[in-house]
Amino acid sequence: MDISLNEFRNAAQRIRPFLHHTELSSSATFSAMTGGEIFLKCENTQKTGSFKIRGAGNKIACMVEKGELNPVVASSAGNHAQGVACAAQKFGLPATIVMPKAAPIVKVQATQGYGARVILHGDCYDDAYAEACRICKEEGAVFLHPYNDPEVIAGQGTLGLEILGDLPDVDIIITPAGGGGLLAGVASAVKQVNPRIKVYGVQAEGADAIARSFKAKKLVTTEYASTIADGIAVKSPGDITVDIINQYVEDVVTVNDIQISDAILQLMERTKLIVEPAGATPLAAVLSGKIDVKDKKVVCVMSGGNIDVSFIQSIIELGLFSRHRRVTFTVKLLDRPGSLARMLNIIADAGANILKVDHNKLTAGLNPNETTVQVACEVGGKEHADSLLERLRLSGYSVEV
Repeated sequence: MDISLNEFRNAAQRIRPFLHHTELSSSATFSAMTGGEIFLKCENTQKTGSFKIRGAGNKIACMVEKGELNPVVASSAGNHAQGVACAAQKFGLPATIVMPKAAPIVKVQATQGYGARVILHGDCYDDAYAEACRICKEEGAVFLHPYNDPEVIAGQGTLGLEILGDLPDVDIIITPAGGGGLLAGVASAVKQVNPRIKVYGVQAEGADAIARSFKAKKLVTTEYASTIADGIAVKSPGDITVDIINQYVEDVVTVNDIQISDAILQLMERTKLIVEPAGATPLAAVLSGKIDVKDKKVVCVMSGGNIDVSFIQSIIELGLFSRHRRVTFTVKLLDRPGSLARMLNIIADAGANILKVDHNKLTAGLNPNETTVQVACEVGGKEHADSLLERLRLSGYSVEV
């Protein structure tokens, strides 16, 4: 299926009045780390905190243009919910969002804050989707698909036009991919303006349906979708999106959760940006060398910033471990006074900061005269961690990392 360049341009005109033109920020740090000239498209600062307002806004604007003033319904526990609610409010249409019962309270409240009716139903997305379809039939409402809709895809593609307006000589654009609406829209819009530009998609290893579809050159669904990047944890991409992606995209690569966590942490430390796991996948792909960016002008699309604050600490810890800034190890000690203190002094002399010590005399299989101690330390990197562990071993300790 083709979406014409005029459709993308018309979409940009429709949604411009209620959209932020988000910043395209250059990063000297990431450029030095990768050998490319790295720019961040900060869609995490977009209204509702993600790019989803673009597709929802264009879809609803098209409905209004056609005189279709029906209520709208969506099923989502994330960014699509807030995008639909906000867009519907802008155009004065009633909106109902069906979320699973376990949806985070903060997301429920944010969606309600845009004036939508929120219904909590079922234990998973599929249950919420079924209820949304029932409401549509009962109330004569229109269901807004999060990605497999040409008008939604056209709205998402306006992001690509913005990038071209700000950086006409860009060489590579990298976007996250879940259901494929953003990747399909950006790739189609950009390639019709300048076929020279390469567009890549990034998925999480645990939710790689589009990567598989791209390699198979046909729609492939997966049985599971398991990743910290919940915004792109999609088992069934769209047939429309997959067709467009296979036509215009150079490649779809995958990154693991540790690489995603590392990218989130790097963004916090280096750029002071809060980016959700899905939005950090393009940078994760670049930093891990999954895409060759050397000597190229590269835009990484930070697609959203709606991260659960209670989840941030876990992601930071995972990122710190991936960068060898945290090390956890277990040591067996003789169970006698002063043994623990001597070992802790060695750690302190090595310049490591002790975060946690667990002392366990009840470990199965231990000699009655031994005890097990698990230690978590903050270190300066892999070299520092290796030096600490080697010092312990040279001091006669049996160390298991």
